[in-house]
Amino acid sequence: MASNRARTTVRLSRALGIALTPKAEKYMERRPYGPGQHGRARKKQDSDYAVRLREKQRLRAQYGIREAQMTIVFEEARRTKGLTGENLIELLEMRLDALVLRAGFARTIQQARQLVVHRHIMVDGARVDRPSFRVKEGQLIHVHQRSETMVPFQLAAHGSHRDVLPTLPPYLDVKLEALQAKLVRRPKRSEVPVTCEENLVVEYYAR
Repeated sequence: MASNRARTTVRLSRALGIALTPKAEKYMERRPYGPGQHGRARKKQDSDYAVRLREKQRLRAQYGIREAQMTIVFEEARRTKGLTGENLIELLEMRLDALVLRAGFARTIQQARQLVVHRHIMVDGARVDRPSFRVKEGQLIHVHQRSETMVPFQLAAHGSHRDVLPTLPPYLDVKLEALQAKLVRRPKRSEVPVTCEENLVVEYYAR
């Protein structure tokens, strides 16, 4: 089952042109083209719609969310003062599972979501089992005391995931050895480590 998921993630990574997991990154470095005898062949130029669709799919895949969730957040971003594309990414970045990943508690967004769903993660002392939970400025994310001795969290506390994760963003104050992270302020788009042309995503939904 895990092997099938890994293969699916690698295929999706190739299709979108970004590595969604550390394992996918290794495969793409080894063979930066599609599978099969036509994998190296030059592809025809995509239509404007296809380019926008792929960019939206890339953003969705990096946060591992469904289309319905993406649409809800986009509508909120559109109603919020400022640039819609930047608002969209900033709101997505404030999801609990995204911040668990950025803090270094997990290696992938899928693992971060699993940790939340299995009730290992707390926010300000209360267990939260919704990956989409919107963390507010000043709130503390931490691992439940009973979960701290589990192997995945022991590895995280020793910094084992930092080698495959982007540099710690400045909107998070992390005490990794204590398995704690605080959202000190709202993320800025320029600081969020996702690969995306957010203007194309806005154009996709505005069509």
